[in-house]
Amino acid sequence: MTEDSHELLLPRERRGTLALEPTVYGRSARGVALECFGPQFGPVEILLLASMHGDESDTTVVLSDALRAVRPDAVRNPAVLCVNPDGVMRGTRCNARGVDLNRNLPTKNWSANPVYYRGHGQENQDMRLGAGKQGASEPETRALIALVERLKPKAVVSLHAPLACIEDPEASALGQWISGKVKLPLLPDVGYETPGSFGTWCDEQGITIITWELPAEPLPDILASHAPVLRKLITARYPEEVVDGSRATIGPA
Repeated sequence: MTEDSHELLLPRERRGTLALEPTVYGRSARGVALECFGPQFGPVEILLLASMHGDESDTTVVLSDALRAVRPDAVRNPAVLCVNPDGVMRGTRCNARGVDLNRNLPTKNWSANPVYYRGHGQENQDMRLGAGKQGASEPETRALIALVERLKPKAVVSLHAPLACIEDPEASALGQWISGKVKLPLLPDVGYETPGSFGTWCDEQGITIITWELPAEPLPDILASHAPVLRKLITARYPEEVVDGSRATIGPA
């Protein structure tokens, strides 16, 4: 695999704004447009997501940096820069209604029990959020489900922070490829139960799901090491075997 092909990228002076017009796939609880950049209909190979948790907005910055560098006609896989815009604007993990969207999917193990988390850099896991009145109770969740059903991705890559790992229960070829590229460990899970999570929902739909946990590093360092790999995913510049369903080991190209 070669580095970024120059013909796929915009000159740096044109990377300050998004050249690609998004499709609005829904509205948040507060009425903010939920936007998807790239192909509007499936099937697609990979769907990329950022900021499902509003307090992980660095994921939006990194994915936006990658997308802004790519020529609009070179975008092959769609990207949602912000799944939870209300949470990002308020700086909260949850949406505007106090629900952790990553516990609101209508999975077999969905639970109405409160969700407790510790926050960034804190020790006590004592901050409480809701999981919703029922699975898919939140407009952001319902819109995301409809988007996935329309795009029919083979795999979804969801950016989170700051656990510094690639979570992939399948140890798929795509997960191994990303892990090798960004030099983060490939793990089967994050070590705790996640009822109603997007990952569980994708697994129940037969969709490969990879949770890409960015490290707790300065943003310039993250951009330098992770944005180039995201550009490869956006432009489909990866080995064909990565998305053919094979679980064979594929080393970093």
